[in-house]
Amino acid sequence: MSDTVLVLGASRGLGLALAKAYAQQGRRVIATVRKPGDAAPLKALGAEVLQVDFADPASVSGLAWQLDGEKIGLALYVAGVWDGHDAATPPAREQFDRVMHTNVLGAMQVLPQVAPLVEEAGGVFGLFSSEMSLLADAGSDAWLYRVSKAALNMVVASAQPRWPRATVIALDPGWVQTDMGGEGALLTVEQSLQGLLRTLAGVTPEDAGRMLRHDGRRMPW
Repeated sequence: MSDTVLVLGASRGLGLALAKAYAQQGRRVIATVRKPGDAAPLKALGAEVLQVDFADPASVSGLAWQLDGEKIGLALYVAGVWDGHDAATPPAREQFDRVMHTNVLGAMQVLPQVAPLVEEAGGVFGLFSSEMSLLADAGSDAWLYRVSKAALNMVVASAQPRWPRATVIALDPGWVQTDMGGEGALLTVEQSLQGLLRTLAGVTPEDAGRMLRHDGRRMPW
């Protein structure tokens, strides 16, 4: 398997932590940032940095040529945005577009460009979802975010049969103390990171099309 790791959305939080961890393991890391100013910490790690805005379809469409000829052993779609509005509040079109473009459309644009490169390597493509997406545990808080991650789960399940030699999975990092999760979250970035590293190291072809939690548990949709 290729030792190349692609982290899609590595400007900060878990994306940056994952890029750093895999670079320290001696893996070749390719990482994306939304703004040029976010590249410096990644370049300091020795990562190759690409600029992609996953909320902008035109920006995402150029990813394939930047990765032409690559074989990717592990790809991670970490990019995502939060919206905490309750179900009693109808989302404005601008809110809907912002969340769905990054959390769903971006992933759907990325998969056809990146999954064949992962398949070439017989690798793993993990897309970051959330336990908040599960229908069995639905709540009325963060309505739009929940809907976007439930849609992402279908993206994962539908993509797997198209690229059968890649293992496409959804990942739940837990509630993490990042800019998105807030200071009151249950897990530190390091706790989530270490769990994700162990879980990803243990992925098998039998996990294809499933959701895996940071602690290694396999979750029902």
